[in-house]
Amino acid sequence: MKNKPNTSYCLFTNDVETHSLWLNNLRDETGAKVMTESMPLLLDLYAKHNVKSTFFYTGYIARKFPDVVRMVLKDGHEVACHGLSHLPKNGFDVMPYEKQLRHLVEAKKILEDIAGVEVLSFRAPALRVNQHTTTALSEAGFRIDSSIAAQRFDFFFSFGSLKKFKFLTAPRLPYKTSANHLHKKGEGPIIEVPISSIILPYIGSTLRAMPGIAGVLRRLLVAESRRNKKPIVFYSHPAEYLDESEEFAQVKHINKRVKGAFEYFIRDYLKTKIKHKNLGPDALGLLEKEITFLQNHGFHFVTMKDYCDQQGLLSNA
Repeated sequence: MKNKPNTSYCLFTNDVETHSLWLNNLRDETGAKVMTESMPLLLDLYAKHNVKSTFFYTGYIARKFPDVVRMVLKDGHEVACHGLSHLPKNGFDVMPYEKQLRHLVEAKKILEDIAGVEVLSFRAPALRVNQHTTTALSEAGFRIDSSIAAQRFDFFFSFGSLKKFKFLTAPRLPYKTSANHLHKKGEGPIIEVPISSIILPYIGSTLRAMPGIAGVLRRLLVAESRRNKKPIVFYSHPAEYLDESEEFAQVKHINKRVKGAFEYFIRDYLKTKIKHKNLGPDALGLLEKEITFLQNHGFHFVTMKDYCDQQGLLSNA
């Protein structure tokens, strides 16, 4: 594809997994609902506005529900990889190189066998990466990563938070990574397309929990894009467009995934309470407002692979 230097781009991306936002837990039943309930609604919304998007799948949900992968192909969306498993113990910041490579190769094969297309883009579960991830990605055949959220400052809510503070110095525009660090520029084999953030990330959780603040963030990102042509990169989870509150209205316990009481309060209890806001149809309505605003301001919605291709990043990698 030809380079289009004067076009404003928006990359809407989706992390597809079996995580229940209501229960703060991985469950197959939520994965089934994602496939049969929220994904059709999301795809209809994208088709309505001619949005081309990238879907990052865990190997687990793809193998369990292969149709959740196939259903995006007819509309020209990109199939991408979100690792093999979303279990905290399989974070890419704690796995050694050999295990990372094994997970990446297996997940990539699962997705390519289902979709029948080459999978080039990757996003780490919970954005957890380490010094081995660049090499593992390259060795597994990936070309693009989107696991870095430059200048994001709410990482204390997430797993691997201390390791993510180094992302505060990461470049904001897409770049070739160094050989050993995804958050640094270099001459490595991977193209990094950072998730948009200015202190807070431009993601579904921010949009649902703080719509007004998300609107300010979006306007700042539009102004930045006008100045330096930085693509706006948004991500959410199809599970956000489910509302499991009625089914689990009597559930008071929030699943504990960490050991310490303080960590539980911040990363599980408080984070889950925030993520309960505006789930289901309300989340979909907020998403449509974002799409409409950005289209009215001249942004074009493309997949991550097509963006990198159009900008000549893949040919130069």
